[in-house]
Amino acid sequence: MTLSQLCLLLATAMIVSHGLALLKPESVGAWLRAFPRNAALGVPLMLLGTAWFEWNLWHIAPWKNLMLAGFALVGIGSCIWVKDYLSVRGLSVVMLMVAWYVCEKARWHESLWRDALIGWAYVWVFLALWWSMSPWRMRDGIQWCLARPGRLRAAAAAGVAWGCFVAGLGLTVLR
Repeated sequence: MTLSQLCLLLATAMIVSHGLALLKPESVGAWLRAFPRNAALGVPLMLLGTAWFEWNLWHIAPWKNLMLAGFALVGIGSCIWVKDYLSVRGLSVVMLMVAWYVCEKARWHESLWRDALIGWAYVWVFLALWWSMSPWRMRDGIQWCLARPGRLRAAAAAGVAWGCFVAGLGLTVLR
């Protein structure tokens, strides 16, 4: 996947998800309220993040056998014994893996516009670490965003605008 294709994929995800929140704030708000404790979504997210991390580890680490077993146990064990806020933790692991992938793809591009993507990835890293250590903060943030209808609409509009910006980068300077 090229950096341009990655930009278009991320932009599509932002525009669709935030556009849906802009058009149907009530249904998206109900889904967002239920997300932090949604174990049915948390297990696949955690397993996806664990598998992706294991795949990366398989290709780069010198002591990979012991590490692969340990991290697999942590990922699978979390699905079994740490069900509380599992979707937040699983999303955090996936966010870290996506941030790693974006940084790897953008690292060698000659345009300085790559820094917009890398900065966005570092925001994901910050949020993923913060939410994995204290997952109730995502729940509280969702509650704050949904307390007034205008907040969700403003966040959704900002997400659509950012998605359009990233799409523009992917179609022009980050080809």
